Amino acid sequence: MEIYLVFDRWLHVMAGITWIGLLYYFNFVQVPGLGKAKADGTAAGITKHIAPRALLWFRWAALVTWLTGFSYLHGLGIAADAFLLKGNASIIGMGAWLGTIMLFNVWVLIWPNQKKVLGMVEASDEEKARSARVALLASRTNTMLSIPMAFFMVAGPHGAVLFS
Repeated sequence: MEIYLVFDRWLHVMAGITWIGLLYYFNFVQVPGLGKAKADGTAAGITKHIAPRALLWFRWAALVTWLTGFSYLHGLGIAADAFLLKGNASIIGMGAWLGTIMLFNVWVLIWPNQKKVLGMVEASDEEKARSARVALLASRTNTMLSIPMAFFMVAGPHGAVLFS
């Protein structure tokens, strides 16, 4: 069982790096860059070729991160305590809940709205504008949640406890 947990944790960390790295890329590089690219008429390359591929990796990295995180907690026998914020599992449980909220945002708010914005799903200009706003706000929310989520994920395995 121990080798499984080592591999699971490694995959969780690698998928998490991919997920959060792309989250930061979208918020700190692509969104500001896309504004400038629209102004000079070069945005089509980004919206047609870069964004869909980055969103593919983004959403699947989010799911793999969550699944391997849950699998790891289950393998340790603390999944229920983590999600119930009990005892020694309370800190990592806070991280797991933040990750769960972030996963929800990716699959329920960001991805469906980005498909409209990028023209992958038929939408009016008004719907595209609304979808862009929803996706942006959900993405910015995830960026803010990623900071305490990372803290709780690192602090939990190092013995920090919220509730005894």
